[in-house]
Amino acid sequence: MRTKFAIINRLSAENPEMVFNQLMHHFNKENLLNWYQSLKRKAAVGSDGMTKEEYGKNLEENLDTLLEKLKTMSYVPGSVKQILIPKEGSKGATRPLGIGNFEDKIVQKGVQKILEAIYEPLFWNSSYGFRPKLGCHDALKELRRHLYSQSVRKVIDLDLSNYFGTIDHELLMEQLSNKIQDKRFLRYIRRMFKAGILSNGELTVSDEGVPQGSVCSPILANIFAHYALDDWFNMTVKNHCKGNAECVNENETPPSVI
Repeated sequence: MRTKFAIINRLSAENPEMVFNQLMHHFNKENLLNWYQSLKRKAAVGSDGMTKEEYGKNLEENLDTLLEKLKTMSYVPGSVKQILIPKEGSKGATRPLGIGNFEDKIVQKGVQKILEAIYEPLFWNSSYGFRPKLGCHDALKELRRHLYSQSVRKVIDLDLSNYFGTIDHELLMEQLSNKIQDKRFLRYIRRMFKAGILSNGELTVSDEGVPQGSVCSPILANIFAHYALDDWFNMTVKNHCKGNAECVNENETPPSVI
């Protein structure tokens, strides 16, 4: 599995314009098993109440059934259960956290691995949020390096309110389709968007937002930010600035993945 994704990663790095037409074959029995094993054993359960332990009692049969549904396009993600948890650093404030059904988490893990293999080589080095082996400390080191090596006149601190919850689905699908033309893979991502949020017994379906807490939401959010912010700043804004301008993109409060 690692070798196959390493090949995708290398191809994407060597040819940033490359389009990927065949991705669904990565959803095979071996990969589904690996993705199942990578999930937390005591994670919160979704609206179906299924735990990893219970799913594992009939693991072979369950994975075979899931694989068949993926092959026949009959797999439909369940709604995401939303709970409110305390917001770090804000007394009394809360933020929404989405908990998917266990089987959906397996599929989401696969989507995450495939998207990371394609897009990680394309992300700007100035992007640190939700990146493998990168984080807020790396962003702070880069910011410190720049401040002490350049004659800095202005620093702009920008905080995007409810970024995950306001990502436009159609714009994100358009961005994904520029690199990915496997229609089945894209259709499953769209189904994830349309699964809806279940909160206090009410189901809400929206045209925007990726659930905080979903395994694949961080990479989807990074892809959107790459085109909407990082590309725009590095390829447009910098060309209209006198002197040196840099953008350090980092989200210091990543959503919990459960």
